[in-house]
Amino acid sequence: MKAMTLVEYGENAKFELAEIETPTAKPGHVVVRIAATSVNTVDTMIRAMGKDLPLSPELPAVLGMDFAGTVEAVGGDVRSFEVGDEVYGCAGGLLELQGALAEYMVVDARLIAHKPKSLSMREAAAIPLVGITAFEGLTRAGAQAGQKVLVQGGAGGVGHLAVQLARHIGADVFATGTGASQLEVIESYGATAIDFMKEKVADYVAEHTAGAGFETIFDSVGGPNMTNSFEAAALNGSIASTVALVELDLAPAHFKGLSLHIIFMLIPMIHNYKREEHGAVLAKLAEIVDAGALKPLLDDQRFGFEQVGDAYDRLTSGQAIGKVVVEL
Repeated sequence: MKAMTLVEYGENAKFELAEIETPTAKPGHVVVRIAATSVNTVDTMIRAMGKDLPLSPELPAVLGMDFAGTVEAVGGDVRSFEVGDEVYGCAGGLLELQGALAEYMVVDARLIAHKPKSLSMREAAAIPLVGITAFEGLTRAGAQAGQKVLVQGGAGGVGHLAVQLARHIGADVFATGTGASQLEVIESYGATAIDFMKEKVADYVAEHTAGAGFETIFDSVGGPNMTNSFEAAALNGSIASTVALVELDLAPAHFKGLSLHIIFMLIPMIHNYKREEHGAVLAKLAEIVDAGALKPLLDDQRFGFEQVGDAYDRLTSGQAIGKVVVEL
């Protein structure tokens, strides 16, 4: 089968078209014919950093974690899927797990679900990693109907789905962004947009919460921005962060009694730990999508199989609005 492979790592590493062995079904797994795969920040980090990241695969590498496609073969003990089913998931592209930048991919059946019926393959491929991350973050932080929820980075890949999911559960949602395009995206989902370049944390906390702070914060920006989340949080509030690779003084969190939840959705893939939970979340997300309460935002530039390098460059350029997707 055809695959786009990396034979070296580095920021400017090129993807090369190659012929590799077509996978076969094995117990607990299905073979999926890939229709589309989206590019996530972690994919670009693997290409750039290589073995400096402990989750990078050996070379030559087939990257691509997210996908949507059609089941071509089913392992003997798989009961949830049949040949011809349209599925989506996040199931490869790291360590020994072959990624989705290939015609076919063998995947653990616990990591996938039936594709939302109302979405195209291109749209469905944009959801798994960011959707699971958003769902897990809001769930672990205890977001509830009636709460004031702040999403840091509300127009980003994870953030735009977190905004919609928080709205779906009945929260009063606010989200940070900057620039007309980002703010319009946030407002289009029924959330209140906050321009973090123009508004200080103390000012928007005073304006939108009468100084009490937000009960739940989903911080998809993380890093140094976590100090802003600490400042914006209510007493005994909860913060979920997807980017906690930073050294911070936790004293502000201590004196507010905050709960901090670190979201690293790759754990089930890396450690073969509770993989069935990802399949269950994807099934729930498909229900929400088909009910009309969740829709992925896709970048307007389209990329084909042999334009993978351009797709990665599009994401790293910072110019994309919405998820970058490669169609096979």
